[in-house]
Amino acid sequence: MGLFDFFKDEFIEVIDWVEQDPDVVLWKFPDRDANIKYGAQLTVRESQVALFVDEGQIADVLGPGQWELITENLPVLTTLRNWDKGFKSPFKVDVYFISTRTFTNLKWGTPNPVIMTDPQFKQVRVRAHGVYFVKVKDPATFFKEFAGTHPVLRIQDIEERLRGIVAPKFSEVLAESGISVMGLVANYTELGDKIRPFLQKDVEPFGLEITKFQITSTTLPKEVEAFYDKVTNMNMVEDMERFTRFLQAQAIEKAADNPGGGAGEGIGIGVGLGMAKMMMDSQERPKPASDTTAQSKQEILDLLKQLGGMVKEGILTQEEFEAKKKELLSRL
Repeated sequence: MGLFDFFKDEFIEVIDWVEQDPDVVLWKFPDRDANIKYGAQLTVRESQVALFVDEGQIADVLGPGQWELITENLPVLTTLRNWDKGFKSPFKVDVYFISTRTFTNLKWGTPNPVIMTDPQFKQVRVRAHGVYFVKVKDPATFFKEFAGTHPVLRIQDIEERLRGIVAPKFSEVLAESGISVMGLVANYTELGDKIRPFLQKDVEPFGLEITKFQITSTTLPKEVEAFYDKVTNMNMVEDMERFTRFLQAQAIEKAADNPGGGAGEGIGIGVGLGMAKMMMDSQERPKPASDTTAQSKQEILDLLKQLGGMVKEGILTQEEFEAKKKELLSRL
């Protein structure tokens, strides 16, 4: 997991960390109770920092580079140890390496459904899942407030401890957003951008930074999904040619589900296509001025009969029929 070179006269002369496990965030240099030689070489690679802890107290934090461990490069430790009066002997401290790179694709999800208010469905229970990116922003704060004295800390440990913070923020922002159920999917990015700063306030005291927060999926109740599908299908009525094909496909599908139905399925196809044709004819065929009103009433009554046949065939529900019936009768 790590690399520390040779000991000479029980003194550590080379200190560094080669990251062999990409999930490790913090790693304690294994000193084996040996002392660090004054003037030892410390290598801190990109996306790393090295913390020197003296008797439980953070002393110096060194960033990327090649460092010689002398008083000039360890000012805090020098002050703590009174080295400013002169020091050239080996010394004993704990050295921790912390990765400062961004860790991606941490998972989050709502353990229980979140209740959102919707103008059409009133209250709807929604589940959501996604990912977020995190990095260590302040190594010293991270060590004191989050990592402690663990010799090894992995990103999975952070993910586990943040799980209880992330989901409630999704619930809060969703409630304040005013987004409808139908508009939820179209606003994944907007919601994620709103949640991230709220979440950042909670992780800031741990020296962490949420660099990205993303919603990848939401799950609605089955009845809401079914209604959404019906609305999508009914929107096809604006294009009569597409609507005709839709009705035909619905009838054929029901015939396939009931291979012994015979004439019933043929009636279903005829009803659907007949209704579509009548609607198209009523839009395209000019009517004599003398009997426009009479024809309009007759067409509405015929259309109601056609819709009643679709209810019997299971193409329309009774609720959908009643809604359409009310609309058509209001035209008489």
